[in-house]
Amino acid sequence: MHTLCARGTMKPEINAAVGFLSRFLRVKGHVNDRQVQTFSQSLQDILAEQYKHHWFPDRPCKGSGYRCIRINHKMDPLVGQAGQRIGLTIQQLYLLLPSELTLWVDPFEVSYRIGEDGSICVLYESQPCPPGTPAIAAAGPPSGNSGPMSPMVDSHISCKEELMVLGRTSPSKAYNMMTVSS
Repeated sequence: MHTLCARGTMKPEINAAVGFLSRFLRVKGHVNDRQVQTFSQSLQDILAEQYKHHWFPDRPCKGSGYRCIRINHKMDPLVGQAGQRIGLTIQQLYLLLPSELTLWVDPFEVSYRIGEDGSICVLYESQPCPPGTPAIAAAGPPSGNSGPMSPMVDSHISCKEELMVLGRTSPSKAYNMMTVSS
């Protein structure tokens, strides 16, 4: 079910993030379906508890850093906790998940970047409902049309667009260039 107009509950966003991470376990690992299901449910519960006082649908960028799931030289502790519930060690999770992953779980949008310099890709996106409008839900993916069923987004830029406009928060890697002439 894809929400075209959402009230700001975190459930669809958490489901999108958890589904994305769970697919890595299913595809890359020797993890059975029951373990993947347990991992998914555990991570959904952990994220819902973690985000409950840090979810601001009226200001989606507020708390974005807190809700960010990050795997780089350290395993994200929430992902590690869900992995341990199905018997996976942190080392096993490093083998199953991308070694460099940033996953933003924000109201109305879930996006990710693999690699420090990778492109930012959107996993889930919905529109906030204008005040007084009932939430509209439709089965399946969004149609992409801009008719009356899909309200326009207000003019604010997303947290990720802001990151791209303002620049990176960590220094880029320095590469030394060597030219060879004959």
